[in-house]
Amino acid sequence: MPLCQKPVAIANVTFAPACRNNWHIHQAVSGGGQILLAIAGKGYYQEWGQGKIELNPGDIVVIKSGVKHWHGATRDQWFSHLAIEVPGKDTFTQWLDEVNEKEYDK
Repeated sequence: MPLCQKPVAIANVTFAPACRNNWHIHQAVSGGGQILLAIAGKGYYQEWGQGKIELNPGDIVVIKSGVKHWHGATRDQWFSHLAIEVPGKDTFTQWLDEVNEKEYDK
């Protein structure tokens, strides 16, 4: 649910248990990226080639532009975070492949 569009886009995103978004990249010519602020439940964040990390209320993840990643809920809990788009030049989100069960369970 969008909370604010200008000057900075902020959305409250809620995932049901085991729900996650696809791999994606926040692209930008300069600046850009995303900040996640965990606000409820328990979730995961993972960058391509790295292990996933657990997110709990109050945790913050700063994602630089150009970093392939995904985020979502754990198998047994709902998860909510604020997604804050970092301003930049020519920003957009490049959506990629689904996070398969094997990747999710690693």
